[in-house]
Amino acid sequence: MFTGIVEELGEVTAVENLDDASRFRLRGPVVTEGARHGDSIAVNGVCLTVVEHEGDEFTADVMAETLNRSSLGALIVGSRVNLERPTAVGARLGGHIVQGHVDGTGEILERTPSENWEIVKVSLPAGLSRYVVEKGSITVDGISLTVVDAGPDHFTVSLIPTTLALTTLGVKQPGDPVNLEVDVIAKYVERLLAAGQEAGR
Repeated sequence: MFTGIVEELGEVTAVENLDDASRFRLRGPVVTEGARHGDSIAVNGVCLTVVEHEGDEFTADVMAETLNRSSLGALIVGSRVNLERPTAVGARLGGHIVQGHVDGTGEILERTPSENWEIVKVSLPAGLSRYVVEKGSITVDGISLTVVDAGPDHFTVSLIPTTLALTTLGVKQPGDPVNLEVDVIAKYVERLLAAGQEAGR
């Protein structure tokens, strides 16, 4: 489990495209400290497994399902990525419960700068808008954010200077894809309510 509090801005150092998968090598001095084979690291909000680890770099395999559901397939050598290690049991939950299981991809629609923050508008894929509510939580490229405005096909978030400086959202522009993970609690509530209604028939 993750919390959506990005630990560092890493970099893709190599990409190997296979028949039905890709292998990425990524640099991240913070998240690789003490890393071992089989550990999990969130890359732009996608939970990946460490295959190899050497120095401040690690390698992860990404299957076709993940490439199809996320924006990781658009990464190239030199791409910057948000990195986070799983939260430890008993640690503070600084953001919200993040699984690292991407629900879909959105697109940066527009950016509106202000003196002390910036409003970013992001598109919502069909079927996800029902899980996104004003002042609720959403994960964008692995970043736990609070929804400012929730529309039928988009939402907005307000980014503070720290988020702009230390994550990919500081440089992404209109047209760029982002990974989205909605609040898992909303999905479970929906499923339970549907099951209850079905049982009551």
